Amino acid sequence: MTRADVAVVGGGLAGITAALRLADAGRRVTLVESKPWLGGLTHSFRRDELDVDNGQHVFLRCCTAYRGLLDRLGVTDKTHLQDRLDIAVRQPGVGSARLRRNGLPAPLHLGGALLGYRLLNPLQRVRFTKAALAMKALDRTDPALDERGFGDWLREQGQDAQTVRAMWDLVGLATLNVPADDASLALAAMVFQVGLLTDNGAADIGWSLVPLRELHGDAATRALADAGVTVHTGTRVDALRRGKKGFALRLRDTDELAAGQVVLAVPPPAVARLVPDLGTDPAGLGSSPIVNVHVVLDRPVLTEPFVAGVGTPIQWVFDRTESSGLAARRPGQQYLAVSLSAAGELVDLTVAQLRELLFPDLVGLFPGFGEAEVVDFFVTRERTATFRAAPGSQRLRPAATTAVQDLFLAGAWTDTGWPATMEGAVRSGDTAADAALRASTVDKRAGRPAAAGPQRRQGVPA
Repeated sequence: MTRADVAVVGGGLAGITAALRLADAGRRVTLVESKPWLGGLTHSFRRDELDVDNGQHVFLRCCTAYRGLLDRLGVTDKTHLQDRLDIAVRQPGVGSARLRRNGLPAPLHLGGALLGYRLLNPLQRVRFTKAALAMKALDRTDPALDERGFGDWLREQGQDAQTVRAMWDLVGLATLNVPADDASLALAAMVFQVGLLTDNGAADIGWSLVPLRELHGDAATRALADAGVTVHTGTRVDALRRGKKGFALRLRDTDELAAGQVVLAVPPPAVARLVPDLGTDPAGLGSSPIVNVHVVLDRPVLTEPFVAGVGTPIQWVFDRTESSGLAARRPGQQYLAVSLSAAGELVDLTVAQLRELLFPDLVGLFPGFGEAEVVDFFVTRERTATFRAAPGSQRLRPAATTAVQDLFLAGAWTDTGWPATMEGAVRSGDTAADAALRASTVDKRAGRPAAAGPQRRQGVPA
C-alpha cells in the first residue's frame, strides 16, 4: 500500500490545478487519471502528419485563474492573447461585420463597433444597447435569475431573432454551450457582465499556438513531477472507502492507495460511482455536446486567425495550419477547425451528412472555398462536453466541500459561478485545494505542524 497526504482523482485542468496547489503548499500528493494522458477534455492526437486538437478551446483576458495556471505550467509564451478584442463576423447571404473594441471604459468600448455593425439595422442596434445596459444592472447572485430562461428575458427586452443570432448567441453559444432559449439567465448574466460589460479588456481572446496536449498535458506532467507529485495515468480508481484514518483507494492494476484527504476532480457519474451516498445526481445537470469539424484544403481561404459565423451551424472557424504542423509538412495547404457548440441536433450525423450540411455555408463564409480541393475532412465529437447550463442548474452544482470530512469535489460542473469553461475548471481546482488546505487533519496524519495557510499563485483571485 502506498500513502499520500492527498489523493487527487482526475487529471483534467481541475485536477492538475488542485494537485499543484496542494504540492506547492507542502502536501504529499498523488494524482490518478484513468486516461493515458493528462489534460482531460483539452487534448490532442495524431492523424497522419497532423497534430489535431479534439476541439477548439479559447480563453479571455478575464480568465485570470486559467492564465495563472498557464504561468504555473510555464507555457504562457505558447499562447496568443489579443491586444484588443477583434472579431470578424460573417453571415452567409447577408454580409460581414467586425466587432473591435476601442480604449474607452466598458461598455463604451464597443460603441464604435456597434455603430458600424452591418448585421444589425439601426433600430436593432439601439434595442441591443438598451438590453445590454439592462443586463449589466442584473444581480446575477439572485437565485431567481437562475430559474429564468435567457431567451425569455431577451424577448422581454425587445431582442428579435437576428439580434439574438448576431450578438447574444455569438458569445453565448461558445461559453454556455446551449442556445439562449435553453440557458439560465444567471449564467448568461455572468458571461456578459464579466466578459463584455464591466472591463474594456475582459473579452480579448486568447488561444494556443501549439497542440493542446503540449500546452496542458505535457506541461502538467513536467510541472507535477517537479513539484513532487506522484502521477498514475491509465489507472482507474475502482473503489473509494472511508476509514478511521482516512481513505483507501483501490486502483486497477496497482497497489491500494491510502490518503488523508481526497479531491474528486471527475464528472458527476464518476463521483456517484465512487461515493453513491454523497447525493450527487449523475444525470441531474445533464450534458450538452460539441462537434468539431476538421477540414484540410489545398490552398488558404481564411486570411485571419479566426472568423465567427452567424445564421449557420458554423459558429467559429480557426486557422490551425501552424499549430498542427501542417505548414511545415505541407506548405501551401490550410487546416481549418470548425466549432459547432450546442450540437444536440448534429452530434449523431454521419461525417458525410455533416459534410453535405456544412459545405454550402463554408462556401458562403469563404468565397475561395468552392474552388479549393478538400484534402481531408474528419469530425471529432464530445458528447458530454459540458454540463447543460439550463434554468435551475445552479442548485444542482455542489460546493467543493462535501458532507464527508476530508472529501472535496472539483470540476467545471461544480459551483464555480462560471459556465463549463477552462476558467471554471481551474477555479474549481483552486477552490477544492483551498478547502483541503484549511483542514488540519492531514497535517496531523502526516506528522507535521499545520501549515500557516494556503499559498496562492500570483494573479489568481480568491
